[in-house]
Amino acid sequence: MELYQLKKPASVKKRKRVGCGNASGTGKTAGRGQKGQMSRSGSRSRVGFEGGQMPLQRRIPKRGFNNIFKKEYQLINVSQLEKMNISTADPDVFIKAGYMKEDSLVKILGNGEITKAITVTADAFSKSAQEKIEKTGGKAIIRTSSKKEKAE
Repeated sequence: MELYQLKKPASVKKRKRVGCGNASGTGKTAGRGQKGQMSRSGSRSRVGFEGGQMPLQRRIPKRGFNNIFKKEYQLINVSQLEKMNISTADPDVFIKAGYMKEDSLVKILGNGEITKAITVTADAFSKSAQEKIEKTGGKAIIRTSSKKEKAE
């Protein structure tokens, strides 16, 4: 193969030379079409504008009530605590284990069985989870952190 036989890659494309006369391929109107809003200089439309048509955000029906103060909990079952084989569990341990995302509230639920005594620190406990943890000799400690105070 010779140097003159090489072809440039398809991703290399010449830029559009706007307003450089009729020979440029985008002469006269510079690729903007004839008349209308977008042919004028300084034309810009806001995000979500659909040319006067009712925007999608207003066309979609809204239902119910959205509580902006709702607390979203990451849920962890007692059976998941049993699998972890640890003596103390707190949100940092849950994040490392992949059970929850960072900066979220955690609630322990009573689904499953637990046989070892574990000290669990969380933002909330169900009654059954608290009973199961304390029955084995463990502790259920409710966390008081800045994240929980912000949510309230």
